[in-house]
Amino acid sequence: MCAMRPVFPATEPVLKKLVVSALFAGVAAGLVAALLQFAFVQPILLEAELYESGQAVHSGNDASAEHDHAGHDHSASTGAGGGWVRNSFSLVFSVFTYVGYALVLMAVFAFTETRGIAIAKRSGWLWGLAGFAAAQFAPALGLAPELPGNAGADLVDRQIWWLATLLLTAVGLWLIAFGNNRGLWALGAVAALAPHLIGAPQPTSFTGPAPPELAALYATRALGTGLIAWVVLGVGAAYFWQQENSAETA
Repeated sequence: MCAMRPVFPATEPVLKKLVVSALFAGVAAGLVAALLQFAFVQPILLEAELYESGQAVHSGNDASAEHDHAGHDHSASTGAGGGWVRNSFSLVFSVFTYVGYALVLMAVFAFTETRGIAIAKRSGWLWGLAGFAAAQFAPALGLAPELPGNAGADLVDRQIWWLATLLLTAVGLWLIAFGNNRGLWALGAVAALAPHLIGAPQPTSFTGPAPPELAALYATRALGTGLIAWVVLGVGAAYFWQQENSAETA
């Protein structure tokens, strides 16, 4: 009796390469992102929570109010052991998020190679920049990272716009990078610009308990953290992809 053959034998090495590469690259990027968040982003979130809870009050240029909130203990908002639990969940969430991004990026690698375009190690940082542009920078042009308590439009509407922006930006960038004629380049530009021409859903009024300067600093640091993590992800993904390719051909 002859042994049964896999239904899709050609897909097995590709799937293995995709998953293994994504795990290594995603964990590395997730750890980098978590460390940067702990150092630069989380302190701003804890500060914003003081305003959201009323422990600190923003009153324009009132210097005394600013001085009063400076002495608050940020750990009070998380409880005695809350900081450790919060950081643990943040770390796990960050790793899972970037592993998910890595799986998507690997799928794009596989699709790109089917078009006869090799994935080089030296181009990893460019893939990282493209991923950052699609997943974070382009959506932030319409929906900037928000502090707790800030006004926002309907959550479902924002999620739909964010997802559409991510997909259209990714498709647009791919067409611009790998299209072989002006028509595809133009189509890519239209796809990337379309969500911004339509416009992101916005609240009827912009309100929030925290100072606008704090919100601006949070958005800047969140995007900066994302940029570094995505570059790490792109470099790692391209490296491990090529390592798997070398192992297959050895």
